[in-house]
Amino acid sequence: MSQTISVTDSAIRRIATILSSEADGTMLRISVSGGGCSGFQYNYDLVTSKEADDLSIQRDGATILIDPMTQTYMEGSELDFVDDVMGQSFKITNPQATASCGCGTSFAI
Repeated sequence: MSQTISVTDSAIRRIATILSSEADGTMLRISVSGGGCSGFQYNYDLVTSKEADDLSIQRDGATILIDPMTQTYMEGSELDFVDDVMGQSFKITNPQATASCGCGTSFAI
């Protein structure tokens, strides 16, 4: 599968900051599961092991892992980190999503 999931510089910096306070070898895993108010939800987990078929995005001290099923749901997406009036959070802009919730962590396809 081609890597068509992009990560902004802001997200990379935030992930690298988070990982810098964790044990060596810790990575951020992004996954999709059923649930949330729109049908699917994004999950963010700190992990220390990588599966052979994971997409691994490594840049500037940050490593992001995405499993093949999640890659399918996130094809063409952009991961960003926003810091605005509503607070700080990771935001995934997913062109496949037909609906999403106000909090930005769940979506429908």
